[in-house]
Amino acid sequence: MDIAAIDRAKEHFGKLLEAQMKRMEKVKASPDWIDYSKISPLKIGILAGDGIGVTIAAQSKRVLEFLLQDEVKAGKVVITDIEGLTIENRAAHGCAIPADVLAEIRKYPITLKGPTTTPRKGDPWPNIESCNVAVRKELDLFANVRPVRIPKQGIDWIFFRENTEDLYALGSNGIDVDADISIDFKLITGPGSDRICRLAFENAKKNGRKRVTCVTKANVVKTTDGRFLENFYRIAKEYPGIEADDWYIDIMTAKLVDEKRRRDFQVLVLPNLYGDILTDEAAEFQGGVGTAGSANIGKQYAMFEAIHGSAPRMVTEGRAQYADPCSMIRAAAMLLNHIGYADKGKNLEMALDITGQYEKKMLITGRATGVTGAAFTDYVMDWVKNPKLEQTWEGYVKG
Repeated sequence: MDIAAIDRAKEHFGKLLEAQMKRMEKVKASPDWIDYSKISPLKIGILAGDGIGVTIAAQSKRVLEFLLQDEVKAGKVVITDIEGLTIENRAAHGCAIPADVLAEIRKYPITLKGPTTTPRKGDPWPNIESCNVAVRKELDLFANVRPVRIPKQGIDWIFFRENTEDLYALGSNGIDVDADISIDFKLITGPGSDRICRLAFENAKKNGRKRVTCVTKANVVKTTDGRFLENFYRIAKEYPGIEADDWYIDIMTAKLVDEKRRRDFQVLVLPNLYGDILTDEAAEFQGGVGTAGSANIGKQYAMFEAIHGSAPRMVTEGRAQYADPCSMIRAAAMLLNHIGYADKGKNLEMALDITGQYEKKMLITGRATGVTGAAFTDYVMDWVKNPKLEQTWEGYVKG
């Protein structure tokens, strides 16, 4: 038995534990929710990211500027590009977010972000942490919110994925104890579980939803998932008019494709890793991850983003102009809803749903066989500006 290796592992774990206890102190002392109506001008930052992010961010920015043109002219809203969150700059600094870029991001309570590259083994980049994970931790964006809606199939889900804990929180801090043993760390806390579960129930209450489902693997991962599930049911007692139930992640992935059961689910809340898996599966029903948007919500900051990768090969092959901007534009719709422009957000969501799920006139294939992202964006903006009388949500659902 290698006692020295055990001692090194203990020391490593002790430092992680100390850091997490300090984080808990900050979480407990965090300020209350920001009131966007009291901020003037409200600054919205655009983070293009890497690869096709540059292309789809430009289209998404066009949509925001189009829908908020009156507010921009009146000085109520400012939309600005934030530079520097590229893999080249992050690699040059050897960190997930260069300090000057993070300082700039902190000036914007709202950001809209394109996909960024996370290095993996074999890539020509240093092994730096995912900047998505880093931004979420730095700004305490504890809730990842992903809606999936397909009216003709009766699907209307919204997922609340805890964003700052679980395996992702310490995913880059694992340890090779010796030549045979490697360990990563799964982190679940009471305050972290409470706030994501409460946000899910509050969303259900606000939107007239009658069921909130918790997804874990608490029958096997008894301590951490067990804590998450226990806190879920404790929070559920505060919402007596809403049904609370729970499923294990393995069977839940099956039930999403079960036509007899999947329409029953409404609001789902789950730890970080399970949320990543399940929301990607759910997005396939809507047309794939390229069509789904994502919100990262905290009390003082919110970041909205595409949920897919940066697709560098599309850039090297000269196909970036054919990249699908739907995911990032849908994130822009979520942004509009979040900052108080619900009608604008709803109209944009409707335009994306109808053009993508029903009309399918502007097909994006990622190649010259389909339309460009710019052409698709033009069509969506034209639909929002001039919706035809028969192009109503109810008409398409019933038709």
